[in-house]
Amino acid sequence: MDKEALEHLKILHTSEIDARDGYEAANEHAEDDKLIPVFTDMIGLHELNAQEIAAVLTGFGEKASPDGSFMGAVHRAIVNVRALFQGLDDGVPPGLIEEERRNVEKFNAALKIATFPIPIEALLTAQRDRLQQKIAELETRVSASLHA
Repeated sequence: MDKEALEHLKILHTSEIDARDGYEAANEHAEDDKLIPVFTDMIGLHELNAQEIAAVLTGFGEKASPDGSFMGAVHRAIVNVRALFQGLDDGVPPGLIEEERRNVEKFNAALKIATFPIPIEALLTAQRDRLQQKIAELETRVSASLHA
């Protein structure tokens, strides 16, 4: 696999770690019992994605860092401060949806720009599709809460 493809995999891996860590921080401060299963589900999804990408990186002799990015740490701090002053309630999902859309765009960019072996392209496509499915579920949830 070429260097550009490996760099995109590292970016996606870091993004998945950041997303998982963000949901873990949100889960710690969730005040709405309805959000805890959502956060738990998203933690599992991003953890699975991160593990799968880490396995690919390791298979190509690259190190998959268990740490997220600096911006991920900033976002976790924002979640913690927000929870301190106003709590995390059902107002969170629309922001989560936007974050997940940005994650999907990272997958789209990697798939468009880099050349991956067919099995890795299939893996990344499946991961992106799982994220898109979760976005649809979150949008349905937000729509239902608006009409309740």
